[in-house]
Amino acid sequence: MNRFQTTPHAILLATIVSALLVAPLVASAGPSSHVQSPVKLGSAATFALLSKTGITDVYASVINGDVGTSPITGAAIGLTCGEIAAGILYTVDAAGPLPCSITAATLLTSAVSDMEAAYNDAAGRSRPDFTELGSGEIGGRTLVPGLYKWGTNVKISTDVTLAGGPNTVWIFQVSGGIEQANATRVTLTGGALAKNVFWQSAGAVSIGTTAHFEGVVLAKTLVAVKTGASVNGRLLAQTAVTLEKNSITQPAP
Repeated sequence: MNRFQTTPHAILLATIVSALLVAPLVASAGPSSHVQSPVKLGSAATFALLSKTGITDVYASVINGDVGTSPITGAAIGLTCGEIAAGILYTVDAAGPLPCSITAATLLTSAVSDMEAAYNDAAGRSRPDFTELGSGEIGGRTLVPGLYKWGTNVKISTDVTLAGGPNTVWIFQVSGGIEQANATRVTLTGGALAKNVFWQSAGAVSIGTTAHFEGVVLAKTLVAVKTGASVNGRLLAQTAVTLEKNSITQPAP
């Protein structure tokens, strides 16, 4: 036999090596994975931005969706009426921006309570499909639906893709914070919907300059959206939300 002839064993080995080189960038759930149900947002689901301690803004941002803060007063909302392209601005008192704000203390109390319950729901999900994926670095990966858990910070240093369908759910449990690099994108493919992507973060969330983000953020602390970044989703923060000339659009129900 010609010593340079390719044998079946050589072909098999080459296939295995190739698969090992590619596989780490694709999170593929195994047979033991189970389907996650969406996190119930309750009355918080009406908001694109919801905060307990205030919203600051570098003019001009564009908000498509409802905005609210509670229990902080309406004076802690740094948006102007012209920046609410579609939606209602709710405050706990008459100190909010006029003439576009509406005093609705009871509604906001309920929404904040539901936001906290949703955070606890997402944080309490068990049996993760993926644990410590990429040691917290998910940039450059394609992520299938499922429950992901990290005991560290999560970084999106390059573009990340969520590949699924219109009824599939992603829940990201992050014990640290979430940091998305400048000019990177979170992209949904296969019909996946932003309303079914939940980012539960115990630490601060930072969305970099001109970056694009998809999904519902359930943050224990600050959500900071840097200059020119865009979000298709909801920013629900138990402290503050900071904006800098951003576009925020709440997902279709």
